[in-house]
Amino acid sequence: MENTLGLEIIEVVEQAAIASAHLMGKGDKNEADRVAVEAMRERMNKIYMRGRIVIGEGERDDAPMLYIGEEVGICSQPNAKEFCNPDELVEIDIAVDPCEGTNLCAYGQPGSMAVLAISEKGGLFAAPDFYMKKLAAPPAAKGKVDISKSATENLKILAECLDRGIDELVVVVMKRDRHNDLIKEIREAGARVQLISDGDVGAAINCGFAGTNIHALMGIGAAPEGVISAAALRCLGAHFQGQLIYDPAIVQTGLIGESKEANIARLNEMGITDPDKIYTAEELASGENVLFAGTGITPGNIMNGVRFFKGGARTQTLVISSQSQTARFVDTIHMHGQPKVVQLR
Repeated sequence: MENTLGLEIIEVVEQAAIASAHLMGKGDKNEADRVAVEAMRERMNKIYMRGRIVIGEGERDDAPMLYIGEEVGICSQPNAKEFCNPDELVEIDIAVDPCEGTNLCAYGQPGSMAVLAISEKGGLFAAPDFYMKKLAAPPAAKGKVDISKSATENLKILAECLDRGIDELVVVVMKRDRHNDLIKEIREAGARVQLISDGDVGAAINCGFAGTNIHALMGIGAAPEGVISAAALRCLGAHFQGQLIYDPAIVQTGLIGESKEANIARLNEMGITDPDKIYTAEELASGENVLFAGTGITPGNIMNGVRFFKGGARTQTLVISSQSQTARFVDTIHMHGQPKVVQLR
């Protein structure tokens, strides 16, 4: 899968990032999301594959979206039988967030990315666009911290795993009212809190690399980003757990349905009979081959954002593969027409 689709998947996130970056700092998050969606869909529909969006953005807030169940790729087109050989056909599941951190992009803040994860058919967890309680941590803490434990307990375990004091740990939490008690507990335990307004995929991935000064992600965020984060952290051998949040009273946003009962019924319709199940990274991204790709829209801890020059642009993309067991940073110069300058730095 990686050999067949790798470069083209990179181009999918690159094109989405470039499209959004043109709107960086202009204050219009929906337009930044819309152009990323269109660029991502257009590039995916040029790939020789049959892809299915199993988890996407948009249901919670009526944003433009690659919708759940949408088929993409050359071999999903109506006349596909004319030019697609069933024996060569690559069928994949795709989880997408064309503009992760739309507010970050709209207001020129760090950490916005175009991201996706792919696996063979059936290899990614499919769920409604609900919320998810998440716990991400470095490889050294894999299987030792646990989302069912308190933040205080997990910080003690994490400190032991990393051989450092709790006061040296940095935990990323999204700045939301629902996290006030969590933030207070983390601080009282002695750790430091880095609050973010959006973009918890980047925060989760930071936990998978040493040297980022981010040691855990805790709290509740969107479920699509949870699946994408799980795919990346599974490939890195890091820790990720997620638990779906289907009760509107918990998230206090009014964006995930009218009632807990209706949301449970919807989960049952999708084959999720235990709505309170805690999922590991290996369950959320269970495929034999899993690939994550993300291109920086605005600068972040790990990747640069899109940089424009006269006649082109430069992007940086992180590609993490379970198949080749690699994490690659792909630096690309995109030349549009006849550039007068090819900017190296």
